[in-house]
Amino acid sequence: MAGKITVVGLGAGDMDQLTLGVYKQLKQAKEVFMRTQDHPLTAELMQEVPSLTFFDEIYEKHDQFDQVYQEITEILFAEAAEKDIVYAVPGHPFVAEKTVQLLVAGQKERGIEVSVAGGQSFLDATFNSLQIDPIEGLQFVDAGDMRADDLKLTQHVLICQVYDQMTASNVKLTLMEKLPDDYEVYIVTAAGSSQEQITAVPLFELDRDVSINNLTSVYVPPIQDEQLLYQQFDTFRDVIRTLRGPGGCPWDQKQTNESLKPYLIEECYELLEAIDEDDPDHMVEELGDVLLQVLLHAQIGEDDGYFSIDDVIQHVTEKMIRRHPHVFGDTNVSEAADVVANWEKIKQQEKPERTGSILQSIPATLPALTKAYKLQKKAAKVGFDWTDVQDIWNKYEEEKQEFLVEVAEKTDEGATKQMKDEFGDLLFVLVNIGRFYHLEPETALASANTKFIRRFQHIEQKAKDMGRSLDDLTLKEMDDLWNDAKRIERGEHT
Repeated sequence: MAGKITVVGLGAGDMDQLTLGVYKQLKQAKEVFMRTQDHPLTAELMQEVPSLTFFDEIYEKHDQFDQVYQEITEILFAEAAEKDIVYAVPGHPFVAEKTVQLLVAGQKERGIEVSVAGGQSFLDATFNSLQIDPIEGLQFVDAGDMRADDLKLTQHVLICQVYDQMTASNVKLTLMEKLPDDYEVYIVTAAGSSQEQITAVPLFELDRDVSINNLTSVYVPPIQDEQLLYQQFDTFRDVIRTLRGPGGCPWDQKQTNESLKPYLIEECYELLEAIDEDDPDHMVEELGDVLLQVLLHAQIGEDDGYFSIDDVIQHVTEKMIRRHPHVFGDTNVSEAADVVANWEKIKQQEKPERTGSILQSIPATLPALTKAYKLQKKAAKVGFDWTDVQDIWNKYEEEKQEFLVEVAEKTDEGATKQMKDEFGDLLFVLVNIGRFYHLEPETALASANTKFIRRFQHIEQKAKDMGRSLDDLTLKEMDDLWNDAKRIERGEHT
């Protein structure tokens, strides 16, 4: 007949933290297993409990804690197959005790009853020692798998399982992603026992304390300085809500999705400019401006009761996971081309079958060069495309001649409709040539514009240095200064 496993908690400190009920369980037990010998109660228990077995040697066998916990669980189930046993763990059995979770989860399958008798959690002693009230908001985190983005730094944060200096170093580096290096944190060891030690240290010194052991936790007080929260998304979202809410900004309050359209376009172009400049600080600023537009549009949707930024994030997250089965699923890819092919296939499955043109998916409001590029790409996917770039160059020469014919026939009244049409055809072919070489026309022209501005401003500056105006310079002089700017860009000496 199968036995029973009774799990008891030893508290985090000395005998004063051991409850009377747990003490009786330990004294009456025929066989007691302890997860670790490294506990303040061990010496006393060895004198009062006849049979004690420790699992410390298992920690030496494995590199990962999960493997340790799994082996301890297997041993306990095997021991309880024919007899009753008591399993003693530090603190409370249901606070940061993976082995207890594994035992409870596996009891039905093994046919062995697991009973948890409780015990005092180290959390009680920690709250008392730090004099904090968890009702104000508490986040309890395992040092082994904490992530900076999961931390709620406006609440009390208690990080457990800080076993050693290496773990403390990982905790420090994670916290430094969100907090200043000199932010004050507390190292709490053996809270509530005669060995209790609480040390306040600046964050950068967290891993320098040699007294850190398996009874150590780290306490991070709630942030009081609002500026430290400025990098958090929720703070930014609250700012936008305030601007749009009662008592907010009159300008922001009256905006609509329609009225904001020009600003979104403008901010996107300014971001492209920052990218072309290869200026990280400028990119940070412009990315922020684009994000501002996204949050404003989402807040308007929330105010109107249609959608919120949560819906936006959920939709795009689902789409990214769905369209990357080679990352989040079991699809195999060998190169980037396979990724693109899968993306397009999944994209087609997502959208209802269109009864109209395949070109309907191209936004009508795109800039003309970008729209031409996307129209050509869409047509190319069904085989309507050039196979040899030389054929496109021949087409370019043909369109150029047709344009020149219209130029020769133009009157003094200016450009004719025919000239405009032929010039458009010429540009369309150039877009096709660029596409063949994987060049996006809008960014290519934007780069040319930036280069023109840079070189022309060089001419302006040189004219100013000579005490002359641009009107005073001859075309040859300006052309020489233009070539001078080109030589400077190439790193050549003038």
